[in-house]
Amino acid sequence: MTKAAPGARGATTVQVWDLPLRFWHWALAILVLVAWVTPNVHDRLHRLAGYAVIGLLAFRLIWGFAGTRYARFGKLGVRLRAAPRYIWNLRRGITGRYIGLNPAGTVMLVALLLTLAVSAITGAMEVTVTFFGVWWVEDTHAYASDAAIVLGGLHVLGVVVVGLLQRQNLVRAMFTGRKVFRSPR
Repeated sequence: MTKAAPGARGATTVQVWDLPLRFWHWALAILVLVAWVTPNVHDRLHRLAGYAVIGLLAFRLIWGFAGTRYARFGKLGVRLRAAPRYIWNLRRGITGRYIGLNPAGTVMLVALLLTLAVSAITGAMEVTVTFFGVWWVEDTHAYASDAAIVLGGLHVLGVVVVGLLQRQNLVRAMFTGRKVFRSPR
């Protein structure tokens, strides 16, 4: 269902992200930050956050096939192939219009999911008898965790930049699930 956007001529809002996806997004962001700031200080909380991240990653994998239109992975390949040109065009302020994720957002989704999977799985491995104290597991976990934070920062920066270029509050859209869609003039 679409609604007219307040004060925007030729614009409507479109329901893009469903409630389960929005909850997943914000829960993942919070849990990743909790896990990142708690190792060696609050180990129990760190492990709980890590296990919850594994659960959220499993949910996202399922929701990527069974979820609503914009939650599904159906256009993943097309958007990944379009990403280099999209990112190149951002230099000139050309963003195009995408109701769901744009190609750069799709690259970030894949990069974050893979990085968080590596971080969470190696973190779980670290507390097993077999892999406890194994240097490459510890190093992989540490590097993947730091990489996830860097990617998260780049994600936030990208959301702000594209939101400014498109004159759209994309952060609000991830809370409400609705994006402004302006019809061509």
